[in-house]
Amino acid sequence: MSFIDSLSQLYETLNTDSGFWNPLVWITAFVIVFLIIYIIRGYGNKNYKKNTEQTKAFLSGNPEFEDKEKMHVKAKNLYWGFNETLKGLYKLLDRMHNGNTSDFILWFVVILGIFFIVLGVL
Repeated sequence: MSFIDSLSQLYETLNTDSGFWNPLVWITAFVIVFLIIYIIRGYGNKNYKKNTEQTKAFLSGNPEFEDKEKMHVKAKNLYWGFNETLKGLYKLLDRMHNGNTSDFILWFVVILGIFFIVLGVL
C-alpha cells in the first residue's frame, strides 16, 4: 500500500450505524466555527487595558482585601442548617471514621455486594 493510497483512505467517508465520519467535513466545520468566533471577537470592546481596574474580579461591589481569609466564606457557616439537621448522622459517621482508605474500600465493596445480591434476588 503506497502513501497516496493511505492518504486517499484517510479522506474517505466512514459509515457507521450511528452516522458517518469524514475528516474533510470536520475540518471544514472547525474552520467555519473558528471564523465565526473570530468575527464575534472582532466586535469586542477595544478599550480593554491590562493591569488596571478592568482586570480585577467583580465581587458584587465588595472590596477585595489583601488578606484572603477576610473574604473567605467558611463552609461551616454556609452549610450551618444542613449540618445542624444532620448532626446525629454526622456523629455516627464520625465515630466510624478512622481515615484509613482501605476501610472505605472495604465498606464500598461490602455495600456493592449487598446491592448486587438484592438486585439479583429481585
